[in-house]
Amino acid sequence: MALKDVLIDELRDLYSAENQLVKALPKLAKGAKNPKLKQLFAAHLEETKGQVERLKKVFLELGEKPTGQHCNGMEGVIEEGKEALEKDEQGASFDSGLIGAALRTEHYEIAGYEASISMATTLGLPKIAKLLNSNLKEELSAAKKITSAGVAIMKQSSLEPEEPNKPKTGKEKYSARKSKEDEAKAAPELNKARSVA
Repeated sequence: MALKDVLIDELRDLYSAENQLVKALPKLAKGAKNPKLKQLFAAHLEETKGQVERLKKVFLELGEKPTGQHCNGMEGVIEEGKEALEKDEQGASFDSGLIGAALRTEHYEIAGYEASISMATTLGLPKIAKLLNSNLKEELSAAKKITSAGVAIMKQSSLEPEEPNKPKTGKEKYSARKSKEDEAKAAPELNKARSVA
């Protein structure tokens, strides 16, 4: 597969990711308790719409269609955000969970844009690299703003009383079981690493 084909696949993945976020960000904005966090999610929704438009320009430059690939990675990250919205947390602790989900989303996008910019630069496509770099700058800025807002929210959360342990939901039990399976599957490789060190 030629590098240009890899770039197109990566761009289609990003296009799908951004479109999924256009649907997910309003839910985060609506669900957030903290007014600053609500405002950040709402503002990033508008940026995300602009990023979709920039990606369309990239595909126009390449003479390709933007559709044709679903971003499973973003779907999973968005699912984690949905789970954070469903948590039975109160106050700042609830918003702290949303911050974690939002930052995972931003860093997923940042990685995709950085890879795409490197490919476009290598292929000698400066106009495409410039468009992608505009999206990357917005993602970096969004992550920085979320982190900054998170400082006060997490400090407030640390002062909230701990909730007594509640029975786990079916979803939480399933997640805990999958986590143990992940650990068991990784154990042989981890043991190899320990014996080498």
